[in-house]
Amino acid sequence: MAWFFSETEIKSDTYILDGDNAKHAQVLRLRPGEAVTVVTPCGEQCECEVLEGSLLKVVSRKLCQNEPDVFVTLYQALPKGDKMDYIVQKCVELGVSRIVPLISARCVSRPDEKSLSKKRARWQKIALQAAMQSRRGIIPEVGDCVSFSKAAELTKENDKTIFFYEHGGESVKKILTDKPKSIGIFIGSEGGYEQSEVDMVIQNGGKAATLGKRILRAETAPLTAMSIIMYQTDNF
Repeated sequence: MAWFFSETEIKSDTYILDGDNAKHAQVLRLRPGEAVTVVTPCGEQCECEVLEGSLLKVVSRKLCQNEPDVFVTLYQALPKGDKMDYIVQKCVELGVSRIVPLISARCVSRPDEKSLSKKRARWQKIALQAAMQSRRGIIPEVGDCVSFSKAAELTKENDKTIFFYEHGGESVKKILTDKPKSIGIFIGSEGGYEQSEVDMVIQNGGKAATLGKRILRAETAPLTAMSIIMYQTDNF
């Protein structure tokens, strides 16, 4: 079944797919009578039937139940090449709610503002496609790329912040003794983080954590961290 996101609430019994949704519907070659799902910005899941072309009839409505009950923000130091594309795609599939790209002291990738703007637009499109594929109830936001100090400041919004550090820390199980409503996780680039960066997050209430004895690649670590957190919060 095709899965779409609406930019507006659906108040009538019919809905017309437009913009990129209409183009996607053409690619899928939807035919009259086929069932499709449209999710609204407030998380309402509308089960629809294709009448003709992009015109849909709303058959039923309910609140989308596909979202995890914990809001996870990934603070990801920019990796080299196109690895961020993969990280965004897979973390959206795993249930991340927001992604904040950041530039840390050891980041090799340091694109200028123009390049970052283009990259962010691409990452947001990847997030949309991954959300449609995995049938999410929201489209996770990929935020502006920020400095490490700005990201550390943003962690004050989280109930819990976990800093995954290659030099070790506590297990996620020990850190998540209760079930917070929001969790922030820090993942480094290929060069990892400096101790001063770790200290900055800890000073804001974060906890250093480990992903085990083996050192994971920059694109593997966020997927592993997300999987562990989803498991520990009963969202798998």
